[in-house]
Amino acid sequence: MRWTARRERFRALLSGDFCVHPGSVYDAISARIAEDLGFETGMFAGSIASMTVLGAPDIVMLTLSEFADQAHRICRAGDLPLIVDADHGYGNALNVMRTVEALENAGVAALTIEDTELPPAYGSANTRRLIPLAEGVGKMRAALEARRDPGLVIMGRTSAPAITGIEDTIARARAYQAAGVDAVFLAGMKTREELATIAAEIDIPIMLGGASAELSDRAFLADHGVRIALQGHLPFSAGVGAVYEALKALREGTAPADIPHAGSGELLARVLRQDDYDRWADDYLGDGGA
Repeated sequence: MRWTARRERFRALLSGDFCVHPGSVYDAISARIAEDLGFETGMFAGSIASMTVLGAPDIVMLTLSEFADQAHRICRAGDLPLIVDADHGYGNALNVMRTVEALENAGVAALTIEDTELPPAYGSANTRRLIPLAEGVGKMRAALEARRDPGLVIMGRTSAPAITGIEDTIARARAYQAAGVDAVFLAGMKTREELATIAAEIDIPIMLGGASAELSDRAFLADHGVRIALQGHLPFSAGVGAVYEALKALREGTAPADIPHAGSGELLARVLRQDDYDRWADDYLGDGGA
């Protein structure tokens, strides 16, 4: 299959003994930059997808097809193994099956399905709630059933550390492990002690997101089963800031040559893969192949 090698590389990360930070990416160019800089894997978050595709905040307005299309654009841009945040699977367990099918075909190396109640129900807009454990297990089982390429990694995600506490986190992590997921994504972890307690109760790799500064030591994380640790999604907000400042300066009369931090022609040529296109043009549009 086209995506096999990158999925194998991602599984090697999970089976290793160290912790990596993925590059937060959101389009073809950001994915190529992350790959060129040596990131072992990329991360495409649901929140960033909503901002990139819709220009909307992270309130679950994006559709599955919009998300999968953007994920495919990222995957086809290079060879970076991509993790995607598939939120709640865009519905119930049967919707999860369609989500896995779409994202597997898009080329992702790994996807997460979470147990947060999304979108918020009427009367709970400012309160995060988790779905019942049994429903969460059903979603994980459905995701695994829908998978066709065994190389695709299915992660069970829970925000229980930030919402219901460590006891419930352990119960959910163990249940998702028993259902057969390849890894568990813990969102909102706060302390080393809590992580160590959870890690002692499960036997599958851990991914962390939204963790406190206390959980920034990669050696400690690696020793406690964490193989992937997110660092937030600064590249997108940095890009927004750079575009705003450039347009603002131009609007105010600054000459284009005086705009700081613009990407050089050399950088643009590299991320656009200009050499490849020049070679293909010579071979197939000129007389290079004659």
